[in-house]
Amino acid sequence: MAKRKSLKREKRLPLDRERVLRAAITLADKEGIGALSMRKLGQMLGVEAMSLYNHVANKDEVLEGIADIIVGDIGPIEGESSWQDSMRSRAAAMRRVFADHPWALGLLESRRTLGPAALHYCDSVLGVLRRAGFSPLMAMRAFSLLDSYSYGYCIQEKSLPSSSAQEAAEATEQLMQQLPDGEYPNLVEIATTFLQSGFDFTKEFEFGLELLLKALEAFCVKEEVAEPAAGLTPIGRGFPRS
Repeated sequence: MAKRKSLKREKRLPLDRERVLRAAITLADKEGIGALSMRKLGQMLGVEAMSLYNHVANKDEVLEGIADIIVGDIGPIEGESSWQDSMRSRAAAMRRVFADHPWALGLLESRRTLGPAALHYCDSVLGVLRRAGFSPLMAMRAFSLLDSYSYGYCIQEKSLPSSSAQEAAEATEQLMQQLPDGEYPNLVEIATTFLQSGFDFTKEFEFGLELLLKALEAFCVKEEVAEPAAGLTPIGRGFPRS
């Protein structure tokens, strides 16, 4: 009886845009972004689908809205002791959010506009870099480079056939058993080293991130200077895309 009353109270909660969008995220987490529809969203909220149109214009606006929420959940990252710590926290947050919402990778890739949360996110990240001493162009390059790394790593991690170090080791052992003797010596050498090292995908993510932060530190100055020499061109792709 108590459970039934609780459900009734939940249904009586007034709808608003935030509640609709958060329910859409929950639905996508449970069934995948491809299963998201206004009908299913209405069912989850205990209302007719038509009631949703008082808060969102259509499904595309729902997708735009949840994309903006996802970016907002990543950041902004502010208040850290250094710009490097801010970028570390941001990369960790991105990886955590994409692990919680694997479907968000494809959704953000398909979006061409930025919502309020995404705009604030971008502005705050660029602000951290500018205050650290990066020139406007180098701040953009650093933002793009670090996001491309984190975003790409999340895509790679998502596509792995294993979800733990033990499963990765087992998959590697199976691969080695299938290789003809002496035909792929470099692959066998690396795979053997992998098995012996206790390879940790999280630590590898942090290792690559530290390499990038160390390289970028050379371009962090406290006054405006000439832009880097020719050959260092802006990264073509960053996150989020616009």
